[in-house]
Amino acid sequence: MSAGATDRRGRLEADPFEVRFSRSGEATIRRGGRPVTSVRGPAAAKLQARLDAAADERARQLVLAKATGHYKH
Repeated sequence: MSAGATDRRGRLEADPFEVRFSRSGEATIRRGGRPVTSVRGPAAAKLQARLDAAADERARQLVLAKATGHYKH
């Protein structure tokens, strides 16, 4: 899969998402140092599993973008 097919404008490379999981299991996704969304409960566990299964950093970024709902912009 080429970079152009997944992120045409290269924004995921220039401004990547970050994720942090708290002890309570909540996942906070941030971009540019600002929180974008929080995921809790079973959805956070599913997110963790998808991130663990991601083949590379580009795949992790796509998982995070889809989790935020901002992947179409």
